Amino acid sequence: MLKQQLNTPLGPMTAMSDGLALNGLWFVDQKYYGSTLPRLTLLEQRPIFAKVQAWLDAYFAGENPTVDFAVQPTGTPFRQAVWDQLRRIPYGEVTTYGTLATVVGDQVGHFVSAQAIGGAVGHNPISLVIPCHRVVAGGGELTGYAGGLARKQALLRLEGQLKTNEDHVILPETP
Repeated sequence: MLKQQLNTPLGPMTAMSDGLALNGLWFVDQKYYGSTLPRLTLLEQRPIFAKVQAWLDAYFAGENPTVDFAVQPTGTPFRQAVWDQLRRIPYGEVTTYGTLATVVGDQVGHFVSAQAIGGAVGHNPISLVIPCHRVVAGGGELTGYAGGLARKQALLRLEGQLKTNEDHVILPETP
């Protein structure tokens, strides 16, 4: 595996790749940092890292950039199902842990708790690109983010979901 440090306005991030796909992206001080990094990881530049840095630059410039590189996180089938659902949350929108539990439960064919979803969301190895920051508690409260709640607030402000100093979002009405 290969890794490279990338820069963002919210602090440095470490990107990991097999040379073809993005396999990891963490803020360097976040919880579960490098959880899927192998012991022997080479520091090397590859085209995938330039694409990820360009994506990050566009994202932090307030754009909704297209992911034009392969994304391949490593995890259990359950976590993969959750991360797949995270990638379906549109830019500038949020969902709740409970809603994800219902969707993933329907997908896997059995009850899934919001806490199980929270565990999978928290262990997302590809921050921002797989947008786990777009998941909030049932009342719109900002709970849990491996990169820290201040970063979650900043990301949701960037995407237009929060005003200055808010600690919750307004959830859309459900039918």
